[in-house]
Amino acid sequence: MDVISIARPVTGAASRFLSGAGLLLRGVALYVRSPKLMLLGVVPALISGVLYLAVFAALIWFVDDLAALITPFADGWSTVWRDLLRVVAGLAIVGVGGLLGVVTFTAVTLVIGDPFYEAISERVENRLGGTPGAVDVPFWSSLRRSLADSVRLMALSALVGVPLFVAGFIPLVGQTVVPVIGAAIGGWFLAVELVGAPFYRRGMRLPERRALLKADRPTALGFGVAVFVCFLIPLGAVLVMPAAVAGATLLARRALGQSTTEG
Repeated sequence: MDVISIARPVTGAASRFLSGAGLLLRGVALYVRSPKLMLLGVVPALISGVLYLAVFAALIWFVDDLAALITPFADGWSTVWRDLLRVVAGLAIVGVGGLLGVVTFTAVTLVIGDPFYEAISERVENRLGGTPGAVDVPFWSSLRRSLADSVRLMALSALVGVPLFVAGFIPLVGQTVVPVIGAAIGGWFLAVELVGAPFYRRGMRLPERRALLKADRPTALGFGVAVFVCFLIPLGAVLVMPAAVAGATLLARRALGQSTTEG
């Protein structure tokens, strides 16, 4: 499929952003209609949630040591200024750790729960009229592609996290502007990652789905940021992940110009 041939929407960016956020709500509505899939969908997210909670708890436990490790130049400062700097450094470490955790959580959980989320996504597509252009991709081949694309996305998120980490030291800006930028960037990466299943089902890889989402970036950002915010809520990722996969299927179909209406 020529991704350039997809027409760019003409509605306002704000409306498209809200429409994208609404896709998550529609995903929730589609998902909760299948109780058995609800149970299956929570299992992989719960496993990942426990692992990430343990890692994040360890990060908080050692944050003072890490803050001191990256600010050795402050050892000779007065106690007040040294402690103030290291509090800011600790907050920056926790903030960037949270951002990377939210982004990589999706990739890890998708790998763990690939068969479950594939079933959810396919069930949603069947309700919406099937999968035009579907190809038969062997499980192990699909898993290898998913792992390769996930590694690429995690590497990109890490590259973005470094300048955000540095910007977190800037007074006021680091506590106001940086979180907003982090949510936008994290939301974009989440949107690109979550639409993987419906695109793989059509034989399309990461560059193609990224190009299609860019054609309507506000909608993709609206969906991704909504998921990102939900993932920041305690246990939010565990509960929202399956519905986010359903919503991402709607986003993929919209990007491809296919029906998102049941029946």
